[in-house]
Order: sequence, then C-alpha cells, then structure tokens
Amino acid sequence: MINVKIEQLFFSNMGFVVLLKGAADDRMLPIFIGAAEAQAIALQINNIKMSRPLTHDLFKNTLDFLECRVKKVEICDLKEGTFYAKLILEKDGMEMGIDARPSDAIAVALRASAPVFVAESVMDLAGRVFTEEELKMTASGKKEVGHAKVNKHVNPVDALKGELEKAVQEERYEDAARIRDQIKNLEHTHSAN
Repeated sequence: MINVKIEQLFFSNMGFVVLLKGAADDRMLPIFIGAAEAQAIALQINNIKMSRPLTHDLFKNTLDFLECRVKKVEICDLKEGTFYAKLILEKDGMEMGIDARPSDAIAVALRASAPVFVAESVMDLAGRVFTEEELKMTASGKKEVGHAKVNKHVNPVDALKGELEKAVQEERYEDAARIRDQIKNLEHTHSAN
C-alpha cells in the first residue's frame, strides 16, 4: 500500500477530480468524484465549519460516540473503471473493514485525521505522472485536466457556482435550485465565521 495525500482537488469539464499522490514517486491517481463529496472534502481542507453537521461529519461524530476509530482508508481495487475503497475501523482492539466509495472514505478520513492508502496494483493501473503543462491546461486544451484554476484548495463556493452554471445550461433546473441553496448556505456560514 502507498500512503497518499490529496495533491489537488479541482473542477474539470467532466466533473470534480481529486488527485492523490504518494511521497515515494511522481505518479498521481486521478479519481472523479461527485459535487457533494468534492464540497465535503473542500470544506474540510479549507477548515470551513458548517452551522450543522453534514453527512460525513455526522458519520464521524457517530463513530466517535460509539468509540470506534477510523484507523485508515484503503483504495483497494479498480474494476471496470470504478474505484473501490474500504474504511478500516478499530473498536476495542479489533479491526474491521467497511466498503465505501473513495470520495466518501477520503472525506471521512480528513475529518478523522486518518491516513489514506492506495494499493500498488491500483496505482500501477490508473496512476500517472502529470506534467506541469497538463495541470495548467484549460478547457481549450486537448488534454484537458482542469476547467477552473487548478489548485490544492478548491473554494467550495466557486466550485458550486461552476456546477450551477452547468446545470442551468443543461436546463437541469431542480439541480440548479439545489446547488443555489447550497451556495447560499455556504456564503451565509462563511460570513458568520
């Protein structure tokens, strides 16, 4: 297993991407994730506290109440283009693994200050070395990596505004209304802090 850190989180034309990188080599593992999970990861990275717990906070709080510790996260498999992960939990000296989506597992790991690992076989299959040029490409580039500015700490409001614009263009008005409400909630919470 390779111990990895979040190298970057960004919005591309295909959705949100989290890049995981180990310390030992230059390969990065790109994983496409949903908007809600990207928001949960970005909020934690940027240390933005919500007035009420979101799903990943609730899960972490429940584990704490049950005196169950998140020991680590393992991104353990890749099948037909889908990544698989496990939350490795410890309670009373006993370890147990729970299946999870990598995005949810990463969001929980951040809240629990738990390490994230990627199986060597997964990194061998899907990991790659990105050049600086690739990381800076915009929507006009042939090897598009990022639609928005690529950086380690995505501003969740800016990312959601991109999703809102896309939803309106695609005439997904229910999604647009939900995203608009998330933006208002974030802006209100951020201004209150």
